[in-house]
Amino acid sequence: MSRLRIITKGIISGNPIFVLVLGMCPTLGTTTSAVNGLGMGLATTFVLMLSNLVISLIAGLIPSKVRIPSFIVVIAVFVTVVQLIMQAYVPALYETLGLFIPLIVVNCIVLGRAEAFASKNKPLDSFLDGLGSGIGFTLGLTLLGAVRELLGSGAFFGWKMLPGDGMLVFILAPGAFIALGYLMVLFNKFLKA
Repeated sequence: MSRLRIITKGIISGNPIFVLVLGMCPTLGTTTSAVNGLGMGLATTFVLMLSNLVISLIAGLIPSKVRIPSFIVVIAVFVTVVQLIMQAYVPALYETLGLFIPLIVVNCIVLGRAEAFASKNKPLDSFLDGLGSGIGFTLGLTLLGAVRELLGSGAFFGWKMLPGDGMLVFILAPGAFIALGYLMVLFNKFLKA
């Protein structure tokens, strides 16, 4: 598989949100705005890229009986780095995302890519796989957050775009399911076209 194909697979045909339907907890919980979706996506992308790289480098040294716990330790290191950076430089976003940042450790996208790809491939390819999956996840979260924010409050990245207050349902949990469902249908329709 070419390196470009490794990256684009995670963005398009293997998109974690719209195709694989992975990572639904942060997808539904953090996308009340485009900024939240973008922030969560970038944090996860950082963790995906670096944990895939390190796991690829050490996979041959890890006994099979402790493979998953070892992967979790590597992932937890990078989540801690992200958490500390966010607390220091974007405290408002960190406070908004709250519990979802530490939960990146057990996010099925991160663990899945570590097990399915990084543990079996070369370091550069694993890094690029993390990049592609992270970009796909970030685009999905940002798009869902933008739709929910626009329909729910009439704003886009915090800027008021539409008159009125919007439809409250899109800021609440049911709106996340509704918006995600329609976006999944549209994404998969265009993917098959």
